Parts: sequence; structure tokens; C-alpha cells
Amino acid sequence: MTRKKECVAMLLAGGQGSRLYALTNNIAKPAVAFGAKYRIIDFPLSNCINSGIDTVGVLTQYQPLELNEYIGNGQPWDLDRTFGGVHILSPYQAKKKSSWFEGTANAIYQNMSFMKKYNPEYVLILSGDHIYKMDYAAMLKAHKQTGADCTIAAIEVPMKEASRFGILNTNADGSIYEFEEKPKQPKSNLASMGIYIFTAEKLFKYLEADEANPDSSKDFGKDVLPAMLSAGEKMFSYRFSGYWKDVGTISSLWESNMDLLGEEPAFDVGDNSWKIHSRNPLAPPEYIGDEAEVENSLVALGCEIDGTVVNSVLATGVVVEKGAVVKDSVIMADSVIKAGAEIVYSILDERVTVEENAKVGEEKGSGGIAVLGRDITIARGVKVAGGQILDKDYKGE
Repeated sequence: MTRKKECVAMLLAGGQGSRLYALTNNIAKPAVAFGAKYRIIDFPLSNCINSGIDTVGVLTQYQPLELNEYIGNGQPWDLDRTFGGVHILSPYQAKKKSSWFEGTANAIYQNMSFMKKYNPEYVLILSGDHIYKMDYAAMLKAHKQTGADCTIAAIEVPMKEASRFGILNTNADGSIYEFEEKPKQPKSNLASMGIYIFTAEKLFKYLEADEANPDSSKDFGKDVLPAMLSAGEKMFSYRFSGYWKDVGTISSLWESNMDLLGEEPAFDVGDNSWKIHSRNPLAPPEYIGDEAEVENSLVALGCEIDGTVVNSVLATGVVVEKGAVVKDSVIMADSVIKAGAEIVYSILDERVTVEENAKVGEEKGSGGIAVLGRDITIARGVKVAGGQILDKDYKGE
């Protein structure tokens, strides 16, 4: 008897994330740190295992090294399986031609042999750059109940933002009669979340047809989904009402980190009923000095705080020296804020050093979010303006 998996997940994690600027110069967007002790990719991977899906292909392309090392054998997410588990899938040289993934559909097409190895009835397509908790098993159940060929997860967005998304126009029963990719004049505010469940047989058929079409841009939203719709395939929306954020921009990454703060956070990562797993470094407990002030902040293990931290998210190993102030900011692992330095409304990547009495960022409202790329040093006493993005050492103008 052939061994098979009912559902295989394919996680698109190859994005360059150019709108995150200095944060993705050297790493893929899904590897960007989030929420003191996670990376963005932890969320879809944790959703998979919590939903009972134990076979995940992670499609990488841009700067995959750190992401590959982070995922490793999949053990932190209970995805180290002998049959199934997590697999890194990079573009490779085929007999006929070698090419980078040309679009989301082409990336999945190039890995059809991986999916077929498990002989799945269903394929779940995921994006690697969203922060959310979602039970894919409930979505799969709905897909079976409607007898759909494709089910698209959808969330209501403010009407003024609808033109940024793929918009689903649906009948009363949730069936989709029209799919518009980023319409200038949207007819509804039901946005595709970029999460799809396909009946495997139909997915393979349409991927092959799309690949053979020289005019296709090889994209699910622009090509494959409209082709299925115009051919009369059964397509349904699956409404999601929880927290969901596309963290593809500096402002959305900052906002979603801030959503973790407070007594009743907008997004609760500490909820053990739906655990978000991650590969955490071993670290001693955090140290908060006698004169330190920490207010409404997340402080990870291994931090040493002798200064003031307000409304901020600090990852493992961050040092805030005496007299230093961190406010409304996200500081990633092993960064050092020296005595008298001030960080306001900023995002600092890993291993940044801000020397004594330097000032980074400006109060919210007076400038944009200041961003410092990894492994850089801001010289003593200099000022980095709000909205400034630096990826090299900075000694002032």
C-alpha cells in the first residue's frame, strides 16, 4: 500500500522583502526577527503543526542561508519526521532548463515532484510573511464540505485599503464569482490572505496549463485563480476573523510588534492553547538593574537592562546601559545601547551598537521610523533622524 498524506503544505518563503530595506539586505523576509523571540516564519510553521499538518515544503530563493539554518531539521516545530516533516526546497537545475522561481505559481510548479511523492488529496499554499494564528484543519474541513476545487482564506479589510489586495466577490453561500487582483475600484472589502487549499488533482492540472502558457506571469493571483474561475471550477471563500498582519513594510512590522504589548494585547503570543514554536538560543534569565525602569515592554531572556525601556520589544541578549532610553522601539538580538544613548520610534536589527549619547529616531508624528541594519555601529554623540534607514556604520554627516 502506498503511503500518503491527506494534505501537504507548501510555504512560499523566497521573498526578498525589498520594502523592509536594511532588514532584508542579507536575509529572506521570513527569517526577520519578530516579537522578542520569534521569526516571521515561526507563525505559519506553528500553525501547520497545530493544525495536524506535518508535511511542509519551504520554498526558498533570496538569501536562504539563515532561513535554512534556522529551520534545520524542523525539531522546534515537531516537524522532524521520517515520512513528511519540513523540507527546504530551493530552485535547482533541471534537465531542460534552469531558472529561478518566476512567480508564486511557477515556484509551486517546479516542486510538483515533491508534492506527488506524498500522493496528497489536498495541497495548502501558504505565505511566509504573515503574523497570525489559524487552524488550517478547520479550513480544510470547510473545503471538503463545499466540495470546492479551491478555497481561499479571506479577511475583511477597511474599504480604503482594499485596492492593495486581491479582492474576492462572493455569493451568499461564499462561492466566488469574481477575483480581482488589486482593483482600483474594489466592489467588496473581502481580501485574499494568500492562503489557498486546492484539491491536488486540480492544482496540478492548472499549474501545468499555466506553465505552458507563454503569456502567463506565473502568479496565483494574476493567472491561476482567474483561469480556474473562468473555467467554472468550484471556488469558495473561507472567512477568517482573527488577527492577521502582512508584515511586508517597516510600518506594519513595527505595528505588529507593538500589538504584542499591554495587559490585553491585540495579538497574544503567550497563549499556550495555540503555541507558537521557535528555535530559541540558550540564554540566562534577563537582568533588570535596581535603577532600571521597564514599562509596558517585552524583554527576552539574556537581556541586561540598567536604563529605561518603555513600550518596546527587546530580543535575546540586548544590553541597555545606565542612563540609556529605549522608547516605542523594536530592538533585535544582541544589540547594545550604551550609556546616555536614546532610541525612539525605531527598529534596530541584530548586533547593532549605539555608542554613548547618540540619538536614534524622533518621537512618533515628527518623523518616520528610523531603521538600523544588522552589525553596524552608530558613533558616539551623533543623531540619526526619524525615518532614516542605515545599513553601514554611521559617524554623522
